[in-house]
Amino acid sequence: MKYLLYGANGYTAQLIIKQSLKLGLQPVLAGRNKEKIEKVANEFKLPFQVFSLEDAQEIQSHLKDFEVCLNAAGPFSKTALPMALACIAGKTHYLDITGEVSVFEDLKALGAAALKAGVMLLPGAGFDVVPSDCLANYLKEKMPEATALELAFTSIGGALSHGTATTMVESLGEGGMTRENDQLKKVHLAHKHKRIDFGPFSRSMATIPWGDISTAYTSTGIPNIDVYTSIPLNVVYLLKFQSLFNPILRTDLVRNIAQKWVDKNLYGPNEEANKKGRSFLYGKVSNGQKDHEAILECVEGYFLTALCSVAITKRILEKDFKPGYQTPAIAYGWQFILEMDGSKIKDV
Repeated sequence: MKYLLYGANGYTAQLIIKQSLKLGLQPVLAGRNKEKIEKVANEFKLPFQVFSLEDAQEIQSHLKDFEVCLNAAGPFSKTALPMALACIAGKTHYLDITGEVSVFEDLKALGAAALKAGVMLLPGAGFDVVPSDCLANYLKEKMPEATALELAFTSIGGALSHGTATTMVESLGEGGMTRENDQLKKVHLAHKHKRIDFGPFSRSMATIPWGDISTAYTSTGIPNIDVYTSIPLNVVYLLKFQSLFNPILRTDLVRNIAQKWVDKNLYGPNEEANKKGRSFLYGKVSNGQKDHEAILECVEGYFLTALCSVAITKRILEKDFKPGYQTPAIAYGWQFILEMDGSKIKDV
């Protein structure tokens, strides 16, 4: 039950290591920084490898003994494509925990090559996008003729990890995105906003360029998709003017300042927050005449990422996989999320 975990020194990766060991899997730890990887390997008494993603042959040489590679090294816009290409060449199954639309689209384009090689490409094997992909497919089953899908997510408790914040820094000044009439369309951040009732509470929500704009379309075929997250209303109004500042936000100076702040201040939720935090997802499908809504409640997001990604890794090692590009719900059905402790879904 051995697999390669790349980016093993990160916050989420260490949750993945703990969950792997709990289920009897042995991750071989890997990454670019020898000092950081060796420190984690010593802590967990696990083998490790050190290599960058700049040379395809080098990547393949490190993958040759593994059936599965789980990539936890963000930003995935830099790591996913070289690792996935090497996995296809070496016939190793590829997973990651991205939520980036561009990464899903890039890997989807490799679907035919992965199918020919007999390997599965499944990006988004964590909180991004397992619960939302499963919720989208649950709703599609309720309304097969749906033409529009809204998804929203928020949480109680928890905090940003360093890796998530770094990915956000990489996206400064890039604007938003939606799915309209089957096509990806660039829009400004928070181009739509509303208040959404999650049952125990309601929150101000606004649209963001989340991975489901790609994955939910792949798995459901619904042509119009928006994804929302919690954003205070006063911030929503500010974001509507973001396009005026995007050229400044994209500069190296601003991004470097933001990254230094992230490096100094963010690590991730503590163990208590992992255990007590809760994630809530809302979904609505429409066919132009009627709607159907549902709420999905899960454990805290980073902890859920560990549960889902390790569960999928274990399934692949047990020969339960579909070759080619997959989303979580295509590969394992929308019921997969209900296999994760603490998950429950209800219609509203």
